[in-house]
Amino acid sequence: MIVGVTYDLLRWEERNLIQEATKLGHKVIPIYTKDFYHLFSEDNQFQNLDVVLQRNTSHQRALSTSLIFETLGYNVINDSRTLINCENKLITTAILSRHNIKVPKTAVAFSKDKALEVASKLGYPAVIKPIEGSWGRMVAKAVDEDTLRSFLEYQDYTSVGFKNVYYIQEFVRKPDRDIRIFVIGDEAPVGIYRVNTKNWRTNTALGAIAEPLKIDDELKDLALKVKEVIGGFFLGIDIFEDKERGYLVDEVNGVPEFKNTVRVNQFNLSEYLIRKIEEWIRK
Repeated sequence: MIVGVTYDLLRWEERNLIQEATKLGHKVIPIYTKDFYHLFSEDNQFQNLDVVLQRNTSHQRALSTSLIFETLGYNVINDSRTLINCENKLITTAILSRHNIKVPKTAVAFSKDKALEVASKLGYPAVIKPIEGSWGRMVAKAVDEDTLRSFLEYQDYTSVGFKNVYYIQEFVRKPDRDIRIFVIGDEAPVGIYRVNTKNWRTNTALGAIAEPLKIDDELKDLALKVKEVIGGFFLGIDIFEDKERGYLVDEVNGVPEFKNTVRVNQFNLSEYLIRKIEEWIRK
């Protein structure tokens, strides 16, 4: 295969993907998107790519370049529709809810007054999140109405997109951890617990520790169902454990990081991904 890898920051994941694809005998063409441009009136500058791996950290670059390569007729992992479904939390929640996949109790409001009203129905503490964003940044836990009011006013004055859409969730009392499980093709081969006893946010970017996860049948079936309704080929799915309701799907990542998963599980995720792509391309 000839594999294009689009990126704007060459992290461990991108280096490892390039290394493993090369070891398996494939030609890899790194595509640094900050130096990339495309003129729709000109001939395609990339010839004979079998697949493009989307690895941009910037959502806008990821979405835009996936769309361009799809327009050129290439197989892209993940495609632009999947990235939209993953990046926008409102779209993700709507799709999951429509297909009866359990999510945390979530409300969306379009004015501060209604946001405060609906938060009182969810109960405090409540979690406010930007509609788009990652790594747990700008996610806040409001312990009461006054605190939430301050967060809402702060959001009003930011430059983030959808700043006038207030996305509020219940605070799920998970056991100091959440689950990140990966779906690759038609399998859910590996995952981790992300444990944080010092911060309620369990993102590894905010200090959570990765621990190996044994994937049970229920968790595997849930992950594959999420993939079926969200789309895509390579997803990172974030799941909460609730004592009464069981597994709740919180978010889905369309360009997931996996360094810690490889480290704690001793699982060669890059090789697995490339081999699953080989099977897909052969079909």
